[in-house]
Amino acid sequence: MTHPSSVVPVYADPARPDRVTVSMRVAGALAPHLTDCFGVMGNGNAHFLDALCGPDAGDLAAVAVRYTAVRHESGAVAAADAYYRASGRVALATATYGAGFTNTLTALAESVQARIPLLLVVGDAPSTGFRPWDIDQPGAAAALGARTFTVGIGDAAATAMRALNYVREHRTAAVLAIPYDRATATALPEADLPPLSVIAPVEPEAAAIAAASDALLGARRPLLLAGRGAWLAGAGPEAQRLADLLGGFTATTLLARGLFGESTADLGIAGGFAYDRAAELMAEADVLLVVGAGLNQFTRSFGALWGEGAHIIQIDREERATHEGVHTFVRGDARVALSRIAQRVARSPRPSGPTWRERMPEVAAGAHAQRPPGDAVARDGRLDPRSLARRLNEIIPANRTVVQDGGHFLGWAPSYWDISAPDRLVMVGTAFQSIGLGMSSAVGVGAAVADGTVVLCTGDGGALMALADFETVVRTLRSGIVVVFNDAAYGAEIHQYGSRGLGTGPMLIDEVDFAGVARSLGATAATVTTLTDLRALEHWVAAGATGVCVLDCRVSTTVRAPYIGEVVAAARAAESLAVEPVVPALAAPASPALPPTSPALR
Repeated sequence: MTHPSSVVPVYADPARPDRVTVSMRVAGALAPHLTDCFGVMGNGNAHFLDALCGPDAGDLAAVAVRYTAVRHESGAVAAADAYYRASGRVALATATYGAGFTNTLTALAESVQARIPLLLVVGDAPSTGFRPWDIDQPGAAAALGARTFTVGIGDAAATAMRALNYVREHRTAAVLAIPYDRATATALPEADLPPLSVIAPVEPEAAAIAAASDALLGARRPLLLAGRGAWLAGAGPEAQRLADLLGGFTATTLLARGLFGESTADLGIAGGFAYDRAAELMAEADVLLVVGAGLNQFTRSFGALWGEGAHIIQIDREERATHEGVHTFVRGDARVALSRIAQRVARSPRPSGPTWRERMPEVAAGAHAQRPPGDAVARDGRLDPRSLARRLNEIIPANRTVVQDGGHFLGWAPSYWDISAPDRLVMVGTAFQSIGLGMSSAVGVGAAVADGTVVLCTGDGGALMALADFETVVRTLRSGIVVVFNDAAYGAEIHQYGSRGLGTGPMLIDEVDFAGVARSLGATAATVTTLTDLRALEHWVAAGATGVCVLDCRVSTTVRAPYIGEVVAAARAAESLAVEPVVPALAAPASPALPPTSPALR
C-alpha cells in the first residue's frame, strides 16, 4: 500500500489534539507503505503501537496497518520475515527494549543471513543514558549485520523512511529504535519526507552479456540453474525461454523450487535434494548458467554439482561472483540480463546436430524424477517419513503454501510434495541453521496469503522450542495444517553424530503428545502412528479445511534424508583429510552500514 504524496499523516493525541509525538510521526510515516505488523507490546513500543493502530486496533477494518499479536518476540521477526517470503511485501516487527529486543536476535540473524527485507521497530535506552537494564542494542544488532536507525524529535518521520528505504534497497533487515524518553516527546515539524524509493534494475554491461552469450552458444550440454534471486527478479519466463533456445535443461535451488512449473525440461532441485539421475545429468553440463543463486556448499553438493572443465557463468545483482569457480560474471538484474542473452542467442548460429534435450528424451518422460517410495512402517515399527510424505501430498489441498522449519525432516516435504511456485515454499532457519521459527513463520504466511491452506512442517524439537506461538497459529490461521515429524529426538544430530559413535542421550526427546496440546488450544488434532490414521486429515479437508488441524506423526529415526547423508559423507571426507569442518564458521559480521553480501541458501 502506498501513499500518493509526501505529506506525513499523523494520529492525533485525543488528550491534546494539537500535539504530535515522536511515536506518531514514526507511525504516520510508515503506515501508508505497509499493511501488516507483528509484535509483542511492552513499555518501549506501547506508544508506537497505539499510534500505528489507534484506539480501534481490535477492529481490523478501522486501522491502516493490521497488527497481529504474537506471544514471543522472536516470533514477531519470524512472522514479518515469512510474510515477505510469501508475498514480496515488507512487514514490520516490533518489540520493547532490553529483553524484548534480545529475544528477537536469532530470528533477526536469520533474516539478515537470508537477505529478507523487514523493519524491526523497538524501544531503546533513553537518550540521556543507560538504565540498569539497558544494553547496547545497536551494537548487538551490528554484530548480526543489522543496521540501527535511531529517531530524534526533529527527524522521526524522515529517519523512519530512510530505514524503510534501506531494507528495500539492500534486501536486508534493519532496526528502527525509539529511545524511551522520545516515544512521547513532542515532535518538531518536519519538511517533506524522503519518498518511497524506486528500485531500478541493475543494468548489465554489454561486454559481460557478450561473453556469457558466446560461452552458451558453444555449449553442447547447457544447464540453467536458477535461485531465489531469479524469482524475485521475475526472471522465470526469460530463463525458460533461454533454456528452450539452447535446447538445454533447467534446475533450481531449494528456495526456487517450482520456478519452472511443469516444464518437462526441468531436472528439479540441485544439491542434496536432487533426484539421483538428475544429479548425474547436472554434473555432465559443459556450461552452467547460474541465475540469482549464491552457489553455497549445499547447492553445489559439496563440489559435485559440476564436473571438471565445465564453464560457470553467474548472473547476480551482487558486486562480484559469489564463488571462486565462476568464470564469467554478469552483474545485473536477472530478467534484463537473461533477455539480452536470449536476444543474442536467437540471432546467432548454433552447433549442428540434436540438442542435449533432444538427446535425452528420458527427461521429458520423467524417468529421472524418481524418489524412494518408502515402506508403510520402518524397521522399528514407526512411520517411514517417505511414505508418510507421499500420502500427505495426496490429501493436503493443492492450493497450499508450505512453511518448512529447520531440522532433519526438511528432507521430506520439499522432495515429495507438489510445490507450485517458490513463494509457496517458505524455508525458515536454513540461512542461520536454526530451528524453532516455524510456528511464527506460519502466522506470517497466513497473514500474507489471502486463500488456500498454510501447511507447517516442523519437528518435535522445533515445535517444543516454538510452543509460545502454537496458540498464535491456532488463533490466526483461517486454514492451516501442522505436521509434526515427531521422532522423539533431534534427528539431524542423531544422523550426523549418533551415526559416528557419539552418545545419543543428549539427542533424545521425551515423546510429547502434540495432539493433546493442540486440542487444548482449540485445534483439531490426531496422533498418526499408521497411514490409516490420516483419515482424520481427510475428514477435516472434506469438511471444508477451516481452522487448524494438527498431525502428531510418530516417525522413525532409522530413515535418513539424502541431504543429510551427503552432509555426513562430506564431513567424514573432511575429517580424513584433517581439514576444517564442512560447515564453516560464520564470517566476520558485515559493517552495520552495509548488508552482508551472500545469502546462505538461495
